Amino acid sequence: IAQCLVGSEMCIRDRSNTTKRALENSLKQMLLKKPLDKITISDLTDDCGISRMAFYYHFKDIYDLVEWSCMEDATRALQGKKTYDTWHEGLKQIFEAVLENKPFIMNAYRALSREQIENYLFMLTHNLLMGVVEEKSKGLDITEGEKSFIADFYKYGFVGVMLDWIGKGMKENYTEITDRMSATLDGSITNSIQNFANKNLTTFRI
Repeated sequence: IAQCLVGSEMCIRDRSNTTKRALENSLKQMLLKKPLDKITISDLTDDCGISRMAFYYHFKDIYDLVEWSCMEDATRALQGKKTYDTWHEGLKQIFEAVLENKPFIMNAYRALSREQIENYLFMLTHNLLMGVVEEKSKGLDITEGEKSFIADFYKYGFVGVMLDWIGKGMKENYTEITDRMSATLDGSITNSIQNFANKNLTTFRI
């Protein structure tokens, strides 16, 4: 019985993801032809062949779908790229994912509030940096709060640079941007972690 229940839950989850992705693809195709504020839920449901109720089962409105789509694209771009040796590649792939979906992202940038876009990018870059911080702080005397502070500190620089790039129409070569960011950060995250660990060690001795 337990196996049947697990199988049933997986089947429901798969169907749910299929519907979400169908709506995401439909939205991205429509954004090639018209702005976000001209697209209705009926446009999307008619295109996907589903009911409005099915849409509202997954999303509260179109902007909710936009945010989900952004997170899905970013998650795919970051897969397996959250270590010290691969974070630069992960950052490049975030820029690539944004550029590949330029009509979609530019519409989202104009339609959503700056705070919504920032929160999405903050969550994304925090996860990327936290993976690096966790790896480099193994075995060191550093608290979870201090790890999170380091990730937060650097994420503001990441997000500021990316928002500036998006706001200027994504015209600048993103590879040059990520190379500069990498050069700026080279060794600095490790140094920050070590500084916290040394501070904690000194405090403990006192």
